[in-house]
Amino acid sequence: MTTPTVLPHVDAVTAALEGAGLTVYLGGAPQDVSPTDSEPFVVLYPEPGRPQAASLADDRTAFSAVVQLTCVALRADQALWVSDRSAAALSTVLAVAGRVSWKPESLDGQPVKRDDDVTPPCYYAVSRWRLRSIPQ
Repeated sequence: MTTPTVLPHVDAVTAALEGAGLTVYLGGAPQDVSPTDSEPFVVLYPEPGRPQAASLADDRTAFSAVVQLTCVALRADQALWVSDRSAAALSTVLAVAGRVSWKPESLDGQPVKRDDDVTPPCYYAVSRWRLRSIPQ
């Protein structure tokens, strides 16, 4: 049995968000991209995750990771709308190849913030989600 990895889990989150009609970037938005009224987006910041023992045999086939979703828009209400849409997209069991996963667990978030260091100024809504899976 192979050790579980984070990338298939991140791919499953990306697919769920894109399936909800959202634009998704991994690890940051490209330099030439900024949100528009019609195109807010989500940036995923996943941690590497960790294999965990699935039994007393210490087989390390279970997996757990946390991914941060940063919803970016021109207005605060748009950032919250993207956050709500993201939460709805993650309210189901994710399809991770060769794995049985739990529904993502909402951990916490941060208040919506305005960033005046970018042009045009943007708003951010941040939430963190725990991902878990075991082999099929």
